[in-house]
Parts: sequence; C-alpha cells; structure tokens
Amino acid sequence: MNRQLFRHHDTIGHLFVPGIKARVEHEAGGYLLRTNREGFRCRHAFEKKRAPGKFRVLLFGDSYTAGDGVSDRFRYGDVLETLIPGLEVYNFGLSGSGTDQQYLIWREMAREIEHDLVVIGVLVENIRRIVARYRPYETPDGKPVLLAKPYFTLERSGDLSLHNVPVPREPLTESELAGDGAAHVDRGGRFEGLRRLVAKLGPDVKERLQRWTRYQPLPAYDRPNDPDWLLMKAILTRWTSELPGPAVICPIPLYQYIEETASPKGYQARFRELDAPPRVRIHDPLGDFQQVSRAERRTYRFEVDCHLTPSAHEVLARSLARTIEPLMAKSS
Repeated sequence: MNRQLFRHHDTIGHLFVPGIKARVEHEAGGYLLRTNREGFRCRHAFEKKRAPGKFRVLLFGDSYTAGDGVSDRFRYGDVLETLIPGLEVYNFGLSGSGTDQQYLIWREMAREIEHDLVVIGVLVENIRRIVARYRPYETPDGKPVLLAKPYFTLERSGDLSLHNVPVPREPLTESELAGDGAAHVDRGGRFEGLRRLVAKLGPDVKERLQRWTRYQPLPAYDRPNDPDWLLMKAILTRWTSELPGPAVICPIPLYQYIEETASPKGYQARFRELDAPPRVRIHDPLGDFQQVSRAERRTYRFEVDCHLTPSAHEVLARSLARTIEPLMAKSS
C-alpha cells in the first residue's frame, strides 16, 4: 500500500487520501489518480441530494472498480456515464478492499446519499479477502508487513458479527501474530510457494500451466455450503436488504475465467442464488468478455498486472449498460 495515497480509517481499515492528484507509476506508462474531498476516486463531489434529471448510481467494488492501472476516464463507471445520457455514477471503489469493507463503506459513508440504484462490482476473488483478517503490503523500502482489516464472522444463528473495529493502525510482521493469526492472512490463494516458483518462470509459462492443469483459483465457490461462500452470501444479503431501492450485483471475473483456463460454473451458480428481481439482479458479464478470440481476450489485462485494461473496462461498461438502461427507463 502506497502510504502517500492511502490513510488509515478506524472502521474501513484504509481509504484514499482526500483531494490528491498524483501520477502513479505503472507498466503501461503510468496513470493519473485523483480523489474527491471524501477520499474516493470519483470526479463528482458527493452531494446528498440528487440533481433533477439525473439517475444516480452508487458503485462499489475493489481495485477493479476504483481503476488500478488506468486513468479515471477509462474506468467502467466513467464509461457508463458516456454511454447513458443522464446517468451519474458515484464511484466508491477502494483498492485493496474486500466485499466486507465495501459494505462498511456503504453503511458508514453512503447510505444517506440519495440514489436510484446501487451496483456492487464483486471481483470474484473477494471471497478470499472477506475471510482474511490481515493483508500483506510492502513498506517503501520493500519490507513485507501486514495490516489488519475489519472482518465479519457468520454465527450459528445466521447473524453477522463485526470484528477488529476500531481497526489497529500499526503494521505487524508475521512473527508478531498471535494464536492462529497466520492462518488468516490473505496470501492470494492456495499453494503460495508453488505460485511464486511458477511466477518466476514468466507469464507465458504460468498461463500454459494453468491451461494444462485446469487450475481452479477459487474452489470456495464449488459447493453451496462452503463456509466462505456462506459468509459472502450473508454479507451481500444483508447489504441488499438494507437498501431503499434496487441493486445490481455484478460478479467481475478473473482473467482465468475470461481466457477459459478455469471453469466459471461454480461462481456463476453461487451468484445466481442471490438473483431476486426486482430488488436484486445479478448481472454476469462473462459472456461479453468472451465474444472475441482468446488472443484478443489477452488484451483485457496488462502484460504483468492482471487488472482490467481500458478495453476491458469498455466491455464491462457496455455489458452493464444493458441492465442499467431498462431500470433507468422504468424509474422515469
């Protein structure tokens, strides 16, 4: 985490520093990052009252929604505004966050803002982040540290219990973790040592191995009673039940699903469990990403960084527009 871009928050864990304008180094040549007075990458200042004639969407997600790797105008939330006249998107995306933290952003900072629709962009990988209590980062001098995050547990009663709030401010090393703390570090998936070894062999070798082995990056979606999925389902169910209006949940696929080196059937089946129109709609954009050849799909991520490129944001925006436009027409 770049300490110049982020600040500590007692409930969320971290937020962008308000009012910054910075050029962020990136393999694609760098990108411009701006934040509003509330500390989000959004060109709009957040106003409680909705402007006449505007259809306001509150958009939540992680770095895929905040737009790591691209300047603001290329992000799918901003592209949506260019595709749909009269649409206003308040982007609450937060890099490095999980769906649990995004729900807390809604609860603590967004619920009093007038809106017509909430869109929750769930990077499917977030099923790992919600069960984590610590996330690894590097200090400016390259030292690995852990930062605590808020987290929920699902009780036998079905209730959600919030823990680690206020979020501890000081970073830790893994040796300082008490009890089973090391088991609750988000390590980015299974087989950490093997993944590091494969990564050293280069992206081409990694991609071939994933295709040959049919590596499944997110097995927690395979069973409807998996504890990690039940927690994700409970968070999204509580969140959408608290909304005054409709919600669209958009599961954003990892590149393994877009490029068909892994099967998406598990996560697609799980998210369909949440589809309950007209209150909650699931918008699955995977098919739109797969309309082109596999070679062209490779351009939807950067050479090393797996975040969405501008062309991928364009695909996602056009896909979501097909769900948002009818809702906008109904409201008018």
